[in-house]
Amino acid sequence: MRCTGTGLIVGLASVLSASCSESAPGHPEGAVVLGALLPFSGSESAVGRNLEQAMLLAVDDVNAAGGLDGTPFDLRSRDSHSSFERGLYQILALLYTDEVDYLIGPEENDLAREIATDVKALDVFHMLPGYAAPSIARSETRGGWMRLAPTPFDVGCALAQIAVRGKVESVNSLAARDDYHVNVSSEFTTQFVALGGRVLPSVTFASGEPTYETKIESAFDADAGRTLLAAYPATASTIVTEWTVSGRPGTWLLGPALRSDVLLTNIPAGSLDTYLGISPSLSLRSECRMTGEAQEAADCTTENAAAFIGHFARRWDGEAPLPAAHFYYDGVVLIAMGLVYAQATGRELPLPGHELKQVIRELNSPDNEVASWRDLKSAMEKLRAGTRLRYAGAAAEYEFDGYGANLHYFMQRWTIDHHAFADLDSVPVTCRGPR
Repeated sequence: MRCTGTGLIVGLASVLSASCSESAPGHPEGAVVLGALLPFSGSESAVGRNLEQAMLLAVDDVNAAGGLDGTPFDLRSRDSHSSFERGLYQILALLYTDEVDYLIGPEENDLAREIATDVKALDVFHMLPGYAAPSIARSETRGGWMRLAPTPFDVGCALAQIAVRGKVESVNSLAARDDYHVNVSSEFTTQFVALGGRVLPSVTFASGEPTYETKIESAFDADAGRTLLAAYPATASTIVTEWTVSGRPGTWLLGPALRSDVLLTNIPAGSLDTYLGISPSLSLRSECRMTGEAQEAADCTTENAAAFIGHFARRWDGEAPLPAAHFYYDGVVLIAMGLVYAQATGRELPLPGHELKQVIRELNSPDNEVASWRDLKSAMEKLRAGTRLRYAGAAAEYEFDGYGANLHYFMQRWTIDHHAFADLDSVPVTCRGPR
């Protein structure tokens, strides 16, 4: 039992004493439990349910493929309330009350960083599918961290490349003062300078301010050729509305979190039409080919992503998955594949976090046979026979660096047309530096 484990906040003690011996209702007995922290309420509540639906769909699919040699997988979710304090309480409860060995999320960067000591002390496996997940840049002998979405380096590289392709001479940014968006802004400006451009003074802000008028004015007073808006949709919609009222000075580039209906629903119609943005590509690497004389663009098909969207919609009454939901689905499947292969090769379960990380890295070597999310039954049968398979998922063909971060070779370029998102050609991630 982990009731006396390290890293607990004082307020959690009463929860532990009350529920440590209780089994959660509605969950199959003896299941392999995956714990998830998601924002079901608060400022980021629009995404929580959709991400959970993706994981529940993945659990259904891996169980239909036989689970862990007949043992089902199960998802146990808790609400971060889009709050650091309340989210910390809940994620510690996942670790110490629910005693999960395999953790997925949270979306909030600061929460993921805060529990790093607990993950290491307990040697649990921590899957990070979210865009804003912390970077992974060191090896650990305890705890297993894996990051699925593109890093701020990948995002910044792609943004810098499309600015250069547009013959933009100078850039700056208006960025939320959180780790993720500050890092995206920094990588964007650093890579733009490396490509020969000029960076003008940028502006940061704290989300939740009553007005951003002075921040908008300061950002556009610099008279940059492009200004990156790096923020979450709820805050960005306020900024765009105030920017529209002020006369729409300057020209935006749009960060990856802004490809969201939450943004379009809450801004004046047409106010961002024609502006360019970048988000993770959901095309498989094998679906892309380089184009142009300088190989500066990519032509990617989207058949795999479209098939997953249809699969998701059939399960959830016509709803469409958010782009991030593709990564959350894959996070569950990667864990399941790793555990099935580990069991088949004689390893004792539950598998320590650092060992599961190594298993998943080994499976996803480019030399291994490909297994698609569309035929998990065959994939699981081969894994049970001890065959190594790399995963072609709903979001990517996975390949991890030595630290556990998924490698991304393309980013999706898009625009807004008649108040709707429209995909353009993809952008190769070709910048040099740590990814």
